[in-house]
Amino acid sequence: MLGNLKPQAPDKILALMGEYKADTRQGKIDLGVGVYKDPTGLTPVMRAVKAAEQKIWESQDTKAYTGLAGTEEYRDAMASMVLGGVAGDRIASVGTVGGTGAIRQGLELVRMANPDAVIHVSDPTWPNHLSILKFMGQQFVEYPYFDNDTRGVAFEAMLEGLGKAKQGDVVLLHGCCHNPTGANPTAEQWDAVAASLEKTGAIPMIDLAYQGFGDGLDADAAATRMIAERLPEVLIAASCSKNFGIYRERTGILMALTADNKAREMSQGAMAYLNRQTYSFPPDHGARIVSTILTDEALSADWKAELEEVRLTMLGLRTQLAEELRSLSGTDKFDFIADHRGMFSRLGATPEQVARMKEDSAIYMVGDSRLNIAGLNKDSVPVLARAIVEAGV
Repeated sequence: MLGNLKPQAPDKILALMGEYKADTRQGKIDLGVGVYKDPTGLTPVMRAVKAAEQKIWESQDTKAYTGLAGTEEYRDAMASMVLGGVAGDRIASVGTVGGTGAIRQGLELVRMANPDAVIHVSDPTWPNHLSILKFMGQQFVEYPYFDNDTRGVAFEAMLEGLGKAKQGDVVLLHGCCHNPTGANPTAEQWDAVAASLEKTGAIPMIDLAYQGFGDGLDADAAATRMIAERLPEVLIAASCSKNFGIYRERTGILMALTADNKAREMSQGAMAYLNRQTYSFPPDHGARIVSTILTDEALSADWKAELEEVRLTMLGLRTQLAEELRSLSGTDKFDFIADHRGMFSRLGATPEQVARMKEDSAIYMVGDSRLNIAGLNKDSVPVLARAIVEAGV
């Protein structure tokens, strides 16, 4: 039977990681994988995470199951961080295996509620969104999002695309720090997105993977909170991988905001059922780290301070790269890099130009020219800038 399995196409980003590791050249630069790195190239364990783990180690007296939805402390702490008090008793939630698990469980919930729902996805989007949808056999269409000329949001085209959604459909939105482009709607544009959703009756599903990496914890959640206040039903898939730096702990949450208490109870039961069918109980260690930090005043303050250091480091690298490119190219066409937010920017290079940078300069980025700003440091920025200009981008 197993011999009948067909080969699966390798994940492009994971394949790129393999190429990078095999490259023996000195000074190679990895801008592909979406992981934060400090200036030394290390993905560090945050101070508050280490302190929380010590606290858990000293106080935890059992490794028994928690519950199908995970612990209430974690879910309440995450709801407070993401929504800031918005939505109150409208929230049903479950812990998930990372943000990816939250996306998958959210799509499964949609399929349970409306098997005919069409998922509207930005073009481009995180490749795993499309991979999951295709694997599930879920209907989806893409709406315009990125302007390849300005490297910003193609908002008029986006709004026109969103207007084609129907009641019962789902619109998948990036809450902040759009992956892979780094281009984000303005506050006024988010208001127009909410108005479109109100008009069509489509349900927003917000992927919030980078809260705190863009303009700050509260600023990055502003669009999500505004939509949560205005729309009767909202799905939110949030990840703790980036902002807490606990990638390998696979810590996420799915929240469903409902119009009334009956729908909330039905949603809570359905999500717990989905967890049971998939992995029974969600992982607890990462969730306990997060709830320990968020419910401890000193740990929370230290975590926020370190997260802000990370955010400002990435903004500094963006500014440095934009200035280097302005100097080398003699134009302002790369200024968009400083305006983008989060870990990523789509450079606008062709696959051939990306390949040339890899061949000539040992610079690795995804073929669509998505580059991970956090893969840079102040010394590698000039190297990248020269390679971009020499490749003719």
